[in-house]
Amino acid sequence: MTTDSSSTNRAPAAGISTFKGKERALRADRLGTGGLLLSVLAATAPLMVVAGVMPTTFAVMGIVGQPLLFVVLGAVLILFSVGYAEMSRHVHNAGAFYAYISRGLGGTAGAGAALVALVAYNSLQVGIYGIFGFEVSGLLATYADLEVAWWIPALVAALVVGVLGLLKIDVNAKVLGVLLVIEVLLVVVFDIAAVADPGKEGLSLHAFDPDTLTGAGVGTALCFCIAAFLGFEQAPVYAEETSRPHVLVPRVMFLAVAGVAVFFALSSWALTVATGPAAIVPTAQEQSAGLLFFLTEDRLGSTFTDVLHVLFVTGMFAAMLSFHNVVARYAFAMGREGLLPAAFGRTSGTSGAPGTGSLLQTGIAVVLVLAFALTDDKPAGDPTAPVLHLFTWGGNIGALGVIVLMAIASLSVVVFFVRRGAAGAQAWRLSTSAVAGIALVIIAGYTVKDFDVLVGAGPDSALRWVLPGVIGLALVVGLVQGAVLRARAPETHARIGLGNEAFQLEKEAERTP
Repeated sequence: MTTDSSSTNRAPAAGISTFKGKERALRADRLGTGGLLLSVLAATAPLMVVAGVMPTTFAVMGIVGQPLLFVVLGAVLILFSVGYAEMSRHVHNAGAFYAYISRGLGGTAGAGAALVALVAYNSLQVGIYGIFGFEVSGLLATYADLEVAWWIPALVAALVVGVLGLLKIDVNAKVLGVLLVIEVLLVVVFDIAAVADPGKEGLSLHAFDPDTLTGAGVGTALCFCIAAFLGFEQAPVYAEETSRPHVLVPRVMFLAVAGVAVFFALSSWALTVATGPAAIVPTAQEQSAGLLFFLTEDRLGSTFTDVLHVLFVTGMFAAMLSFHNVVARYAFAMGREGLLPAAFGRTSGTSGAPGTGSLLQTGIAVVLVLAFALTDDKPAGDPTAPVLHLFTWGGNIGALGVIVLMAIASLSVVVFFVRRGAAGAQAWRLSTSAVAGIALVIIAGYTVKDFDVLVGAGPDSALRWVLPGVIGLALVVGLVQGAVLRARAPETHARIGLGNEAFQLEKEAERTP
């Protein structure tokens, strides 16, 4: 399969089945810079990270230098984004990761990456339902005196997200974007309050001292923290729905990575300032996910804290919707290219959204939430309760999958431009991709090695291998599918990664007299 697929004046390769009808393409011109940026940032769920991921990292890993980790990871992901963004100028496909990987490493590798992406983003999305249901159930008990099982609000959310997934993404972005901005502003208010009223050690910058990153927990802390960035890499998924993907997609990726790195570095530093660097670990261990709310209650009052709890829920909802839309678009791209049944490769007539993929993701979410609900025979606060398993298992399986995809995509970027004879012109970009790829492989290795810590299982538990094995199995099954298609259906294999380009070429051919 040729890797030079960016040219718009070539005819479709012989034997490649192209697509007819506008339902085979996502509707263009629906997203500008603002809408795309909000859609991407919604997946990062900033309040969920500040209130959930950061306290967990402080408490479990005992790493005071978490703010510095966010700076380091931001630098790694900026390096990754350089090549990834350049690739986005040549490939516009809702399959993003697997489309890029197939263009560089071939259709078989692309098929493997496609299934990994589908499993990873499904895991991330479904995992959030666990913590969402847990938090909503707690809020209802506290403020409405209603005892509601966690899985009821989780199922309601799954159905609402499914309906919204069938609507225009720009409408969703306008609604959720306002909540996202308010969420960020409230965290900034806390940051300012912490700086204005620091703990006993004052405005200490100790959390940025490299000496704080020594010890056995650093590698695992990287795994926790990189999950906080997930979302920026989704920008190319929406490339077909923008008017200028070669401009907007790179711009949004760099804005997202830089903004997230600065925001999370400062917010995690504010946590250390509020308690004092020496006290952040024991305080996080005592307060757990209530750390942020404990600190805001003391400095900003109960009303502010109550509002923060509500926005914690809306932020999680925004993240669920964002991941839902990404899964639906991956399913659409895979259906359009023969990796899933053809029905997934069509859009809804009214909204132009990938409706069948949206229904698939909703079905998976409902089934998994019900499965965990049926096995839930323990109090929600019990660390072994299925509601928390749903969140930790899904989140870490998904994070591992995306880390693996980013590492492979880094290699694919290098191969893509080398094969096009552009290695010299793109030398500095290829160098950044190579460095980022090596760093991501190291992080993936730590993730697998310490998976028992990430999911709270014992060192002898089979879960430490079974759960990351889900991603390994998805990769193997996808590679086998790609190899089978190459042998039995070469025309289908040849269009893996082509995406909307084949459709556009068909339209051009029809216009040519």
